Amino acid sequence: MRLWPLRQLPRLQNVLGLTQQACNKSSVPAPAPELVEVFIDDKPVYVEPGTTVMQACAAGGVEIPRFCYHDRLSIAGNCRMCLVEVERAAKPVASCAMPVMAGMKVKTDSPVTRKAREGVMEFLLVNHPLDCPICDQGGECDLQDQSMAFGSDRSRLTDQKRAVEDKNIGPLIKTIMTRCIHCTRCIRFASEVAGVEDLGTSGRGSGMQVGTYVEKMFKSELSGNVIDLCPVGALTSKPYAFTARPWENRRIESVDTMDAVGSNIVVCMRSNEVMRILPRMNEEINEEWICDKARFSYDGLKRQRLTTPFVRGPDGELINADWESAFVRIAAKVNSVQGSAVAGLVGGQVDAEAMVTLRDLLHRLGSDTVCTEEAFPTEGSGIDFRSNYILNTSIQSIEESDLVLLVGTNPRLEAPLVNARIRKSWIHSETNVAVVGAPVDLSYEYKYAGESFDVLKDIVNGKHEISKDLAAASKPMVVVGSAVLQGAGGADVMGACKALAEKLRSSSQHADWKVLNVLHSEASQVGALDIGLTPGAAAIKALKPSVVFMLGADAGSVAREDLAPDALVVYIGHHGDVGAQMADVVLPAAAYTEKDALYTNTEGRTQVARQAVTPPGMARADWKIIRALSEILGVTLPYDKLSDVRARLAELAPSFNHTGKAEEAGFFDVAAKAEQSASGAPSTLAPSLLTLRDFYMTDAISRASPTMAKCIQAVDASQDNPYSKPEAA
Repeated sequence: MRLWPLRQLPRLQNVLGLTQQACNKSSVPAPAPELVEVFIDDKPVYVEPGTTVMQACAAGGVEIPRFCYHDRLSIAGNCRMCLVEVERAAKPVASCAMPVMAGMKVKTDSPVTRKAREGVMEFLLVNHPLDCPICDQGGECDLQDQSMAFGSDRSRLTDQKRAVEDKNIGPLIKTIMTRCIHCTRCIRFASEVAGVEDLGTSGRGSGMQVGTYVEKMFKSELSGNVIDLCPVGALTSKPYAFTARPWENRRIESVDTMDAVGSNIVVCMRSNEVMRILPRMNEEINEEWICDKARFSYDGLKRQRLTTPFVRGPDGELINADWESAFVRIAAKVNSVQGSAVAGLVGGQVDAEAMVTLRDLLHRLGSDTVCTEEAFPTEGSGIDFRSNYILNTSIQSIEESDLVLLVGTNPRLEAPLVNARIRKSWIHSETNVAVVGAPVDLSYEYKYAGESFDVLKDIVNGKHEISKDLAAASKPMVVVGSAVLQGAGGADVMGACKALAEKLRSSSQHADWKVLNVLHSEASQVGALDIGLTPGAAAIKALKPSVVFMLGADAGSVAREDLAPDALVVYIGHHGDVGAQMADVVLPAAAYTEKDALYTNTEGRTQVARQAVTPPGMARADWKIIRALSEILGVTLPYDKLSDVRARLAELAPSFNHTGKAEEAGFFDVAAKAEQSASGAPSTLAPSLLTLRDFYMTDAISRASPTMAKCIQAVDASQDNPYSKPEAA
């Protein structure tokens, strides 16, 4: 008996083979289908059965124009721009929705095809406004490009163009709905990928409009992706509007640091200023999507920046200083205390080079207290084995899983692209999802087990109905969120998840399938654990150090009361946030778009972030600041170039040597056998998870962003918050 209802979403794309097929649950491999021979412009092409004419043409090297079709969305077939002539067909056929047949002869450049495309383009331009010179989409508009390539040089229609009222769907997306050509890409993305039923159509014929029916905010953490999907200028970026043209920008490939997913991005800059951020295709991580915080928080890079060193004066005020006087102030204090009284605290967006440089500096001073702001259980060799703290299954392999158990996490807001993968698998592969923890809206149905720790213990001991589902699954996943691992009870939660994962792994039909997965929310956490930093600020609070180096630490995990009475706090960071406000010496550093750096995402994949712009004022890269400070302190570090620092990183963890590749962990059986000390089991597995309001401001950059502040105001003003209505099956 099925405990999860069948998905009701139409799966025409699965039938036609346009997207990932449903997983074959049988252990017997299906026989390879025989290829079908079709002729594309008299050229033979061999494709698999179920392939569409459009895909067959692409295999034959012919690109078919389209507006409504998208590889990752269901087929609409309503723009008709992809019409081609098929021999013995009564009329031109829509190539995006027509499966190939053996011996089919397709003509993509015949007079019939050209006439059909010109006719379709003529109808599309009947009501389209002639405002290309003032359109933000100009220069990267599909309608503009295809009208030049496939359209006619004149129009026969002289009727008055229609006008459509613009919709207000929030502070992120600007709508000029008169330009809309009704491709419905935005609607299909919202309902299929984002899981939000906010967008739809109303009216029929020339009166049809795309919108929200009643005016409201498009509430999704992935809403900005409809800007990239829109083939015309109907949906554009509000913050980017009228600021730059595409050909004026320089594009630099980089990595997002707003969460631990490590989404691949393109930073568009002009005149040493970040103009916008776009997604970059990476099938293994973010496909072609990014979350709204990664896309729109870039304006926070220009506000509340630290551009000069500061030293706290006798009256308690921070005053401008030069590098030399700031370094001398630090050296005087460090040389007056023992090395063991010095500590370091690392924030959530710090790159690996800065962390290893700070670690080596403090080690030479005689201190091993270098901590991260986010805690992680260390009992039972928690961080000695890499398999205990990464997403072992990998983000892409989520699509192979047939059951996902989420423990104390809300991936929709902690890792939106991971949640999008789970939803994709839930739709196309009928992956089942179960949740232990807070009941949240994940944009898909799931079985809710409860939030008590006893429920998790019952699942481990086989006393819960979910235990049977896990045992029957061929590729189960246990995903534990980093939020539930904070505090004293985190070790018990981690121990229970490890025991459950090892039990499933040892009895799984696939012995090489990795069950245990940790979903982090901070971009620097996995890299910090790889380097050997101590997770959590408990060690600093126990030590009460006399000198604390706060490297991008803005979460407020350490207060003045946790330090020695006359402690010197040195803040190295890029924004005047929490860390700078409590500091005695402030050293301005570079943000993630202003330096070449390495970041390791939650699945253990090290990636390179490229420098797009130069740091403002006197700010410098973090590792260079620490390297210069080491000379003043008399413990000069042997790093003169960035390559030297990365060579040191490779000594500590080989994963830093293989950028772009997810390094697999091992020793699962040894890690599972490590003794887990009891630390007081938590009463609940429902930590204080993010809400949509919290999602927009989680770090120094997003807190300085005016756009993110507008998003919070829009959420507060909204009366219908979908995140307050969790749906559990």
